Amino acid sequence: MAWQKKMYPNLAILSSSQNAYSETFIQAHKQIPDVNVRYYYGDPYPIFLEDSGALERSLWISAFLHLSDRILGSKFVDRRESLLFRSLRREKIDCVLAEYGVTGANVLNVCKKRKLPLIVTFFGYEISVHQILQQYQQSYVEMFQYVSAIVIVSEHMRQRLENLGCPADKIYFSPSGPHEMFFDVRPDFSQKLFVSTGRFVDKKAHYYTILAFNHVLKKHPEARLIIAGDGVLMNACVNLVRYLRIEHAVSFPGVITLQEFAAHLAVARAYVQHSITALSGDMEGTPVAVMESSAAGVPVVSTRHAGIPDVVIDGETGLLVDEHDVDGMAQAMLKLLEDRQLAVEMGAKGRDFILKNFSRQKHLALLSRIVLDSIALNAGIGRN
Repeated sequence: MAWQKKMYPNLAILSSSQNAYSETFIQAHKQIPDVNVRYYYGDPYPIFLEDSGALERSLWISAFLHLSDRILGSKFVDRRESLLFRSLRREKIDCVLAEYGVTGANVLNVCKKRKLPLIVTFFGYEISVHQILQQYQQSYVEMFQYVSAIVIVSEHMRQRLENLGCPADKIYFSPSGPHEMFFDVRPDFSQKLFVSTGRFVDKKAHYYTILAFNHVLKKHPEARLIIAGDGVLMNACVNLVRYLRIEHAVSFPGVITLQEFAAHLAVARAYVQHSITALSGDMEGTPVAVMESSAAGVPVVSTRHAGIPDVVIDGETGLLVDEHDVDGMAQAMLKLLEDRQLAVEMGAKGRDFILKNFSRQKHLALLSRIVLDSIALNAGIGRN
């Protein structure tokens, strides 16, 4: 039986994955207020509906839909488009929120056919990776003309999108915001511990963090570093630690929960992350872990990269260095390690800054307003 519309409009969130550990920001969007959310997922095309399963249940149904589309003269080239079109109609969807630019481009045709307002969030890689830009640039141009709004999580994306042809008045800046639980952390700065978390991929450059920490150890052999997460470069980082003979001081716990991350922050001196632009062009948006650390009252040592300067005030809520500056990062880590009071003061300022400007509640409220305004405009009603 189709999902029944209640007192709120129905929003379809479309994403490439169902529940990736590194995409807590997308999971948070399920909590957008004043809408009923249906979550579709699938890579490269969202053909699964959460709590319902695959949109295409069997080969017989697939054959029937394909035949009926041909008889009725459907203009859908891809059968997956037909499946999504029918599901959006059956679920009485009023608006679509596509997570990532490539997802938005992939579902543009269906949204046009259903005459549904489309909102697209950009998170970084889809307008920075050279191969993605080559493949999707023309699709983006077409999408920008149709969408109701584009949501970006870092200001550095704005000019890139405008250069690609996105109207400036359609762009909204709003980082995803940290989970509320991090504001409840009360750090005691009791350990000479640095914490980092994130996928082991080029743009995270955990190897630079390890090299900087190696300098720190020469002066403070009691210091410790935790790097959580997994990914293709994890084994290389483990080997680097072995080569430097600092296994006793660096730990790799793998993927950790938000609660475990908060527990580490509660005793840490600082959060560290050396983000860079990868050779592929891949860049961050605004790392949520950076905002979570500031929300927890812990200072951040990171780089002047992508959206990080949007959420970390250099010299006030943390310390920023240039990309690839290992020595500079080591000096920043030493500064906080040797001045506990500075770490306390920076952490407190960071918490206040994130709470005032980048809370998740504020982010979700903006998304709700964009969705409701888009639906009203699409219906020709208009909202104040």
